Amino acid sequence: MEEELKVIVFKLGSEEYGIEVDKVQTIERMMPITRVPKTLSFVKGVINLRGVVIPVIDLRGRFSLPESEYTDQTRIVIVGVDDMQVGFIVDSANDVIDIKSSAIDSPPEVVGGVKARYLRGVAKLEDSRLLIMLNLNEVLNKSEIVQLESVEGQ
Repeated sequence: MEEELKVIVFKLGSEEYGIEVDKVQTIERMMPITRVPKTLSFVKGVINLRGVVIPVIDLRGRFSLPESEYTDQTRIVIVGVDDMQVGFIVDSANDVIDIKSSAIDSPPEVVGGVKARYLRGVAKLEDSRLLIMLNLNEVLNKSEIVQLESVEGQ
């Protein structure tokens, strides 16, 4: 029996990305973000979500993609990594799909301007779409997590 992954699909520009459902805690509409001084440019600040302060990262900035205006479709995907919650700002989050693990190939060096270390792989979907699977441990690499933890504790 081949392993299937449940994946949340979200968009940045015209590219579709995926994160395993078990790492996603909630998807929220855009809300006011409190800026935090002396953080990396892609760290937009923090939100207070049901009494929990969560650092928020703009994934476009993280991947060095051009910034865009937030719209009604913009979402904050709250993920959990190593007992820490972080919000990712994405252009839209539209779908939950099942992907066979055999459909995921290792990533090429650069996909759509996103460096390969941020990627777990590229999944070929049955309708010929490609889905870029994120490697959350790299997207939130240790030195940045240390900075975010200090933001979280403020």
